Amino acid sequence: MTEKRRVRLGTVSRDVTPLGGGAFEIDGTRWTATADGAGAWRLRADGKAGGRAFVAGPPESPWIFFNGHVYHVEVAAAEAPARPRRDAAGELSAPMPATVRAVMVSVGDHVTVGQPLVILEAMKMELPLRAPVEGTVQSVRCEPGDLVQPGTPLVEVA
Repeated sequence: MTEKRRVRLGTVSRDVTPLGGGAFEIDGTRWTATADGAGAWRLRADGKAGGRAFVAGPPESPWIFFNGHVYHVEVAAAEAPARPRRDAAGELSAPMPATVRAVMVSVGDHVTVGQPLVILEAMKMELPLRAPVEGTVQSVRCEPGDLVQPGTPLVEVA
């Protein structure tokens, strides 16, 4: 099965289908890439010269410089809206790098679905993390001022 990938430039995204042998398809156009030095590739679109591209970064998420633009390639399946990760039914995790601004509950508190538990700040915006289930707070693993990374468990409710 061919794995589609997503190429994104700002708000513009395109699905890319690898075809093998250095060939791939974008929006119905067949491209081929031929190595042209370390990190450099000659591109052809539907058999016509397309230009030279420079690639850097890990294979699963490379950066590409082509025609004066920088593109970031990500696996399409990895695309997801930023939202609190729930590793278990009642566990909330940080959705992005952020600073904890407020913790609004303590261990033993009863909470209802949708009740704000933690306020994060990221990119000058406040993000309330709300209770995914009704229950009792089992653990609080953060405090105001903590810098947290995506996936960091913050509060568990059971």
